[in-house]
Amino acid sequence: MNVNIQAVRFSADQKLVDYVQKKIGKLNTFHDRITQIDVFLKLDNVVHTIKDKVAEIRVQVPRQQFFVKVSSKSFEESFDSAMDSVVNQIKRKKEKLSA
Repeated sequence: MNVNIQAVRFSADQKLVDYVQKKIGKLNTFHDRITQIDVFLKLDNVVHTIKDKVAEIRVQVPRQQFFVKVSSKSFEESFDSAMDSVVNQIKRKKEKLSA
């Protein structure tokens, strides 16, 4: 499993990167054939100076790709919501395959 974490328009501190890596490591429990995971952390300047924190997660497995984009007021909150959503997508896909 290849994990790529990118911070766009800012530099992420080590604590945030460690947090993301710890959570991403748990994805293997939901799907054992994950080949690539891309995480993008972005600052989204929507209204003047209020910056939303955006987390995008792309998970690639053979013949399948899962993608989630979530924004909120903190990176941890955005990432957790995106992580929950991608886990639900993976679970639903596995249920369809086994049914």
